[in-house]
Amino acid sequence: MAKRELPKHVYRQRNGLYFQRRGWPSLKFKHEFGSPEFWQEYSDILAGMVKPKVVTSRTFKALVASYIKSPRYKNLKLRTALDYDKYLEFFISIMADANPAKMQRKDVIRLRDSNAEKAYFANYSLRVLRILMEHCVDLGWREANPAKGVPEIKTKKTERSPWPQELLEVYRASCPLGGRERLVMELCVGTGQRIGDVLEMRWSDIQDGSVFVKQNKTNKELWVPILPELQVALDAASRHSVFLLTNEKGTNRWSYSGASQAVRKVREALNALDYDIHSWRYNAACELLEAGCDDDLIAAVTGQSSAMVSHYTKQVRQKYRAQQAQQKRTEQKQNV
Repeated sequence: MAKRELPKHVYRQRNGLYFQRRGWPSLKFKHEFGSPEFWQEYSDILAGMVKPKVVTSRTFKALVASYIKSPRYKNLKLRTALDYDKYLEFFISIMADANPAKMQRKDVIRLRDSNAEKAYFANYSLRVLRILMEHCVDLGWREANPAKGVPEIKTKKTERSPWPQELLEVYRASCPLGGRERLVMELCVGTGQRIGDVLEMRWSDIQDGSVFVKQNKTNKELWVPILPELQVALDAASRHSVFLLTNEKGTNRWSYSGASQAVRKVREALNALDYDIHSWRYNAACELLEAGCDDDLIAAVTGQSSAMVSHYTKQVRQKYRAQQAQQKRTEQKQNV
């Protein structure tokens, strides 16, 4: 359909018709062109019944503000939104007054490569930029997403492993009962939950020898019986807050960054930087497998899918299967 066939201020974009007029925000039409509902909608806009506010200049700062108000952002999990915020602030710091409609693929690649020495930051910022520019398309500010299809920087992927049992005991010896570093470890290993869910745990979640968990990522509700080692740590913990793990002032829960930094100091002292907080979730799954639990029983504690249970326990499974295979070889040779 040619532009001359459309009424004044109406333009066809890739994803529909928009009312676009200088000083007004772009408004997407809800009805097909030519229908009575379309003409009523168009008439209402011109008559002021649909009263658009004066649009702010099309800048990255305005785009970020619009994105934060959108359902796409509001439906994010809290932890994810907090992660996104760091990169949205980064975009504002370097491109606040730039027009996102003028961004090209080469600009996205240049931005990615400028942070190549920090591959994680470069790749995560690319993911967030891709989402932000998709919102820009939805607003009708541009027709295509320049970040779509731009590859991330390739990095050497290292497999995460559970903490060796002897190193876990060294950690326990280094972190006395009553301290947050000890309690966070016992909670992660003892319940098999993600660190984000552990930091949300409250004293009121403990009932009848179990801790109630509602996983942020999956919304699964679990009752996880408390192991003796965890119970000892809980008995030694201070109860001056509703949360099991609190900030230094005891006024709120311990933040992810605070917990991560505190545990990292211990890991550095123990020369254990190859093992992190999330590795404790691997410990839980592997200990359950070694205790003879099948995948359903492991999942009843960790809340994982069967595929993730297999992934988290694959090192232990390989060891056991190899032992069984070699035993069969030995028995076969003896029989011959």
